[in-house]
Amino acid sequence: MSVGCCCGTCGPEETAIWTAGYLDTPVGRVPRAVSRWTWRDWLGAWSVRCGLGRMRYTVPPGLYAVGAPGPDSPLLVSANYKLSFDHVRRAMDGLDAWVLVLDTKGVNVWCAAGKGTFGTDELVRRLELCDAARVVKHRSLIVPQLGAPGIAAHEVSRRIGFRVVYGPVRARDLPAFLRAGMKSTPEMRRVLFTLPDRLVLTPNELVRLFVPAFIVLALFVASSGLALHGYRLTRDQVLWVAAAVGVNYLAGVVLTPALLPWLPGRAFAVKGGVTGAVIGVTLGWLGPFGWLGRLSVGVLSVAACSFLGIRFTGSSTYTSASGVRSEMRWALPLQGALALAGAAGWLAAHFV
Repeated sequence: MSVGCCCGTCGPEETAIWTAGYLDTPVGRVPRAVSRWTWRDWLGAWSVRCGLGRMRYTVPPGLYAVGAPGPDSPLLVSANYKLSFDHVRRAMDGLDAWVLVLDTKGVNVWCAAGKGTFGTDELVRRLELCDAARVVKHRSLIVPQLGAPGIAAHEVSRRIGFRVVYGPVRARDLPAFLRAGMKSTPEMRRVLFTLPDRLVLTPNELVRLFVPAFIVLALFVASSGLALHGYRLTRDQVLWVAAAVGVNYLAGVVLTPALLPWLPGRAFAVKGGVTGAVIGVTLGWLGPFGWLGRLSVGVLSVAACSFLGIRFTGSSTYTSASGVRSEMRWALPLQGALALAGAAGWLAAHFV
């Protein structure tokens, strides 16, 4: 839901569920954002984590108030992906601050900085539109550290006179950062990429890949009834194929990112392939097949888990844009070749 703001870019004046009225400023009324999440905010956060309504989960760009900020209150910068904005306003519970939301097309700070939407031009433009120089006496901006690749601090200073201060990696560290006089500790600057960080996108992948996984399951179930002397599909075959596809699906989406630091190799395709090899050997050994069927199941598992593993390259701290492009150039053709070889072996095994 849109809200009116001093920038004149937020559309009709309506009250969003995450706002509580307005704050009068020298440049007009500024929406006051509520710092505490409601059940709707929690539900929205879980929904977008599952990929539901992801690109529509936005707030209008512009200037917002948290608490009762004044001319000397800090000016924070965020993206208009609502989850990014929500983390900032929740972290500032009990404190007073201005939050300048950039138009990042609904993309989070880190990704938007790489894409250029969380960038110098948009920051300068938004400061001018909101006339921020009349709202605050100081000339300091607190930009998330993960937004640094998109912001040229010297250009911001030259073009509009605001000094860029890079804040902590995590929004929850903002209160301590501000209490310390806008100084970060080494821990505030470090991206840890712990197990919860690695698994945060798995619900999204599970939902997005559910239909493709079901189609793959249907194809393998249908083909498992093929035989030299006619077609015969048994209940045991259906259950085994369903279990095999399901195990690969979960292993590639959950197990690979969970075990990422301990899997060998630097490439995500290799890490996923190692997971697939272990799963494939186990499934082949347990499966009711001859040697060709067991080999084919193993090859298919390597191809599937390798492909699912490479999907996490853009959401980790382990890779760069050039590294992702380089890996995909050799990994995707290899994964395709393994999938074709495994599928051919799977079909041939029913006639041998």
